Formats: sequence, structure tokens, C-alpha cells
Amino acid sequence: MKQIITIFSIILLTAIYSFGQDSRLAQEYYVNGEFEKAASLYKELYKKKGNNDYYFSRYLACLIELEEYEESESLLKKQIKKYPKNYRLYLDYGNLLDRQAKMNEADEMYNKAIEKVGKDQNAIRNLAAQFQNMTKYDLAIKTFEKGMKLGVGKGFAYYLAELYRRKGEREEMAKQYLISLKEAPTRLSSLKTLFQRYFSEDDFFELQTQLYTKIQEEPDEEIFADLLTWVFIQKKDYKGAMRQVKALDMRNEENGGRVYRIAQTAANDKDWDTAISGYEYIIENKGKGSSFYIESKQESLKCKRKKLVQGFDYTFEELKELEGEYEIFLEEFGKSRTTASIIIQLANLEAFYINDLEKAIGLLQEVIEYPVMEPHLLANAKLDLADYYLMKDEIWESTLLYSQVDKEFKDDLLGQEARYKNALLSYFAGDFEWAQTQFNVLKASTSKLIANDALDRSIFIMDNLALDTTAVPLKKFSEAELFIFQNKFDLAFEKLDSVRTLFPEHSLEDDVYYLKSKIYIKTKKIDKAALMLQTIIDKYPEGIRADNAVFDLAELYENQLDNKEKAIELYEKILYDYSGSTYSVEARKRYRRLLGEEL
Repeated sequence: MKQIITIFSIILLTAIYSFGQDSRLAQEYYVNGEFEKAASLYKELYKKKGNNDYYFSRYLACLIELEEYEESESLLKKQIKKYPKNYRLYLDYGNLLDRQAKMNEADEMYNKAIEKVGKDQNAIRNLAAQFQNMTKYDLAIKTFEKGMKLGVGKGFAYYLAELYRRKGEREEMAKQYLISLKEAPTRLSSLKTLFQRYFSEDDFFELQTQLYTKIQEEPDEEIFADLLTWVFIQKKDYKGAMRQVKALDMRNEENGGRVYRIAQTAANDKDWDTAISGYEYIIENKGKGSSFYIESKQESLKCKRKKLVQGFDYTFEELKELEGEYEIFLEEFGKSRTTASIIIQLANLEAFYINDLEKAIGLLQEVIEYPVMEPHLLANAKLDLADYYLMKDEIWESTLLYSQVDKEFKDDLLGQEARYKNALLSYFAGDFEWAQTQFNVLKASTSKLIANDALDRSIFIMDNLALDTTAVPLKKFSEAELFIFQNKFDLAFEKLDSVRTLFPEHSLEDDVYYLKSKIYIKTKKIDKAALMLQTIIDKYPEGIRADNAVFDLAELYENQLDNKEKAIELYEKILYDYSGSTYSVEARKRYRRLLGEEL
């Protein structure tokens, strides 16, 4: 008996080993594209293991590759007779008919595959994936829809949305994404990433429309309101976003946090009105009990100041009204290191716009004496105070403060800014060689703004000294720049006119026009500013100020002269005529935005 068992075991093991060897060899032939050899082996393996789907599929695949269509069809019919409920067989049959360009018959088989797939969620996913790989999106959609009708379709909406996206059917795509979001709210973040990557402006419009409907139908589903807020932000419609977060804040009796964050986003994009409305909502509706109350007061003042002064469209009465709001704030919260940033802002308003230098200096002298001040805030106060001393012609006080900040923040951006301002002082004083040496060092600044300004200054000095035996024209020009900084515009005009009178056709002539345009902008004489800039564009198209003039003039037409078409034309000119300009990136953004608005 033992001998018989041993012999039987050896035979069995030999058979298994031989079977395994055949399987590996068939796989090797198949991978190498030797389908005839592979087919022969898979046929034998299939006969030995007739219920093995893998060997059947491989045998069938080899026959199809060898274009043995009749034998393939015969094989499939036999298998379907044995397993009439196996949806994969109908899929394979449809694929076989597709290969023979029998489209109608193939579709019939594909639809039978969908009919046979049953209530198995994994099987439905698998069949839909097969159709998707074959780019038969309608059949994949039909498969998922069957699963949803059978009640096993949870999670299918996401895949349906992807299929509709591939088909370009925006309405259904947006609809299914929203269904998938309700099924799995944690998907919000990944959906936002997907929307950013694939959605066009039209897609966002469709999504916004459907979100309105969803919010009306399901007002308790807060995630739709959250997503709508995000859509508004993508479209830079901060007013719409603010409307949504205010509604959520009131409904949920929140502390104003959402409103504050949208206000900050709007402020960063210079939508001052929306930002101010958000901050004032918190002030009026949340009161002093809100942790965002003080910050909202501060940020509201900051936005009001920027809205007023950056628009170059204000009256002295409006400036005084804003000054009054700052003073009311300081009366309410007192002057201390905690309100120092507001005092610094007020000082800026006094110095540059209300022209009360003494008050500005007094405010900042008080700030820098506060104990335990945050170092960066203190340094900013010193830099501003140095500027105001410079406006008063107290050069020594200015350079002392700039040097202090430079020393205290040697490897910080504040230190580099202080160094730049000190170099500018040397330039104003006519010490051009020393100034240029400092500007050359600052060309390597980690701040792109400082590096670019330093480079411009260095080239400007080099260009206007290299051709001259005298530095007098540049000296007069630098003095004019100092007068502008000091708001002494009449004196600045005198200096600039003297350059043109005493040194006709000097290389500084386009710079004179450019500096005059800056004065006219500051004094709100926009038409005269535009004339100066146009003169540069017409007379000095190859000059160093040409791209500056084109960009500045485009800004005036966009924001001050209300001529969007002219602004588009000038931004386009930057892209084509001055493609290497440092303004080209920003010009392209504005060009596209304005072109979209016009369309």
C-alpha cells in the first residue's frame, strides 16, 4: 500500500509540475507575441481546466490576435451556452465582433453584457471600466446607471461625472459631481483640485447655476454653500462669496471667522469695497465679544486708506474723515504697542496725503519708545520715520535710522530695504559712484522688488554718467526726484525744466517726461500724465522708459480714464513690442482679464 501511495504521489507531483511548466511557457510566448505557440499551450491548459476563466481568456485572446475569428466565435458560443449569466463572455463576444467591424452586432452583445451584470457592485465597476478603456463612454454610463437603478450605485456618481467630463457634457458632469459630494463630503478638497485642473469658465458657470438650485432644494446641506463660496472666489467674485459666508454666519450663529477670511482674500486682491463690507459686518453684528473684532477694525481702516490713496481719486475732506476714524479707533483702544500698526498707518496718511509732517513724526517718535515692541514692527516704524525726516530735509536723522535697521536686520529683507534707502540718499545727495556701488550689491537681494529697483538704478546711473563729462544734468534730475518724494512739486518741475533747457536732447529727456507723469498722477492731473507717457511712447520707443510708459498709460486707461479698449491695446503692445519687459507677465494677466470682460 505504501508503495502504491508513493507512486501515485510522484505521478501527481509530476503532472502538477508539468502543468505549471506549460502555464509559464504559455505566458512567456504570449508576452513575446508568439501567439500561435501560446494558443496551442493555452488550448491544452483550457481543456484540462475547463472552468478556468484565465486560460479561456488567454486562449481566446491568442485566437483573436491570430485573426482566427470563426474559431473564436465558436469557442465563445460554447462557453456562453455553459455559462449564460457570465457578462464577461458577452463583452468578449462584442469585442470580437468589433474587430470584424460588425458594429450593430457588437453593440447587441455589449448591451447583453450590461443586462447580465447583475447587482454585484464590483462587477458593475469592472464592466464600466472595460467600456471606458475601449472609449465606449455611453456604454460605461449605461452600466453605472443600471447599478444605480438596482440600488447598488453608491459612489458611482463620481465615475459618471468623469465620463461626462470626457464626453464634454458639462451639465451632467456638474450634476454628478454634486451628487458624489453629497455621498462623500470629505471629497470636497479633492473635487476643488479637480475643478481647478479641468474646469473652464463655462464649466464654473454651470456649476454655480446648479449649486444655486441645490442650495434651494437642500438648504441644510452646508457643503453646497461652502462650494459655492469657493466657486465665487475662483471667479474673483468676492462680493458673491461674501454674500454666501454672511448667510452661513447668520444661520449658524458663528463668530465671523468665515467672513473675516473672505474679507482678507478680497483685500489681498484689492477688492476694497467687499473687504470693508466684511469687516464692518463683524464690527456691527458680532461686537466686542468676537475674537475678530479688533482685527476687523484695524483691517477696515487699512482697506479704507488703501482704497482712498491708491485710487488717486479723493478729496481733502475724505482724507480728514478717514483721519477722524483712525483717531476714534485710537481713543477706543488707546495708544500702545498693541495698536502700533494703526499708529504707523495714520502717520503714513498724515505725511504723504494730509501733509502734516510734524504730526506724522510725532506719532512715530512715540511708537519707537514703546517698551517690548515686536522687532519687525519697530523696524518698519523706524524706516517710515526716516522717510519723514528725509521729507523735512533732515538727512542726518534719516541715514541714522536707516543704518540702525540695516545693522539690526543684516540678513533680513528689512535690512536690505534699509540699505536700499541709504543708497537712495547718496543718489539724492549727488554721490553717484557710492550709490551705484550700493545698488550693485543690492542687485543680488532676495527681494525681487529691491533687486529690480537696484538694477534699474545702477543702469540708470551708468547710462547717464558714461556719456557725459559732467554730472550736472543727473544731479539736477536726482534733486527733482527728492523734491517729488518731499511733495515739493513746483520745485521738482523747475529742476526738470532746467535739465531740458540747459541740456537739450540729453539722454535724460525721456526720464524727465516720465518723472513729470509721476507728479501729474500724484496731483490727480491724469490727462497731463497720459500726455507725458504718450510723448515717451511716440518719441522714444527704443528708450529705457518706453515699456514703463506703455504699462503706466495702460493702467491709466484701465483705472482712471475708463477706456478698456485702449488699455487692452497697450497691454498687447507690451506683449509684442516689449516681450522681454519685467511688465510682460502682469501685462498678459491684465490683457486676458480685460479681453474676457470685453467679450
